Amino acid sequence: MLVVDDHPLLMQGIEDILALAPDIQLVGHAGSGLDAISQFTLVRPDVTLMDIQMPGMNGIEAMATILVMAPDARVLILTLHRHESQMREAFAAGAAGYLQKSHAATHLLDAVRTVHAGSIYRVVPVAQQAARSLSVAEIEVLKLAALGYSNRRIGESLDIPEETVKSRMKSILAKLSANDRTHAVTLALQRGIIAML
Repeated sequence: MLVVDDHPLLMQGIEDILALAPDIQLVGHAGSGLDAISQFTLVRPDVTLMDIQMPGMNGIEAMATILVMAPDARVLILTLHRHESQMREAFAAGAAGYLQKSHAATHLLDAVRTVHAGSIYRVVPVAQQAARSLSVAEIEVLKLAALGYSNRRIGESLDIPEETVKSRMKSILAKLSANDRTHAVTLALQRGIIAML
């Protein structure tokens, strides 16, 4: 296994976790996207654990380059981020798995084994599971709220009664655990439920 991350302490923590697994052998490590490509060429690991945010070439770019050289490569993305949009981008670029660093201590070994076996791996945080349960109608209301529309104007735009807008907004707040509509919009943007306008 090749581990790619630019934070020495995190790298050491990952190596400590891997040391607990006799069936997983660490064959190399890299601290940047360019170094990852070079190391991959040298050691040809079964699984590459790749951070996204690194100086120079980021992890998704490095992964894409590796997959051109070795289409069967198995790359597990490890990131601080919990954006649904970034997870979609990683999988679209060819990732075999996506794991948040906050879950690494408890899920890393399972993730590596799953990806090595040829399956797709991802742990979705509870907050994102709740966010994904928003209905299409609720997301439409949220998008207009992000534009600063009042409940009345949202209703006019969607051709629904203002009371229906209020009901949907109440449901959105509950599902996102948001304090108010501004908080709901902020959370939706952070989680990639709606895009920047």
